[in-house]
Amino acid sequence: MPVTREAIVDAALSRADQTSWEAVRLYDIAAALGATLNDVRAHFREKEDIVDAWFDRADAAMLAEAAGVEFQALAPGDRLERAMMTWLGALAPHRRATRQMIRNKLEPGHLHYQFNGLLRVSRTVQWMREAAKRDATLPWRAFEETALTSIYLMAFVHWMYDDSPESVRTREFLRRRLEDARRLARLIPGSPVGR
Repeated sequence: MPVTREAIVDAALSRADQTSWEAVRLYDIAAALGATLNDVRAHFREKEDIVDAWFDRADAAMLAEAAGVEFQALAPGDRLERAMMTWLGALAPHRRATRQMIRNKLEPGHLHYQFNGLLRVSRTVQWMREAAKRDATLPWRAFEETALTSIYLMAFVHWMYDDSPESVRTREFLRRRLEDARRLARLIPGSPVGR
């Protein structure tokens, strides 16, 4: 039976939970799946691509939530909060492994991972804006994207170390940061960002 992309990600996360993300080896994943390294390579060029696939799952969970009637009924600012918390919630079952993945990206010798990480952040923020139906245009869109990227990154770092039930501390932290951004935007004449 052919090995799937999802099975590879699941096997990698399971291995990381047992050991650490640093200790995950592609040959161990292949062996756990009864597959070959070529089967794994058919889906992933390198171990780092599995990290992207893991974050793709969070993007997909967020967009699935955004398609719901309840999400659509929320106020625009509340949609941003829900989108971000849904994204983080999708990663919650493997929070420790996720934290280790991020640490690995930040190692000084991994500049290519860091560059790809910046692109990844930008893509996720764009999907968050789309999910929340943000419609600002330049120059306001640039301001909003910068603010949302900062808020998203702060919330992500906060979440990585949040052991509160259902990440309630992260939710409160995020809510405060989004409200701060709305208040600041309201001070700028003509700004559509404060909604």
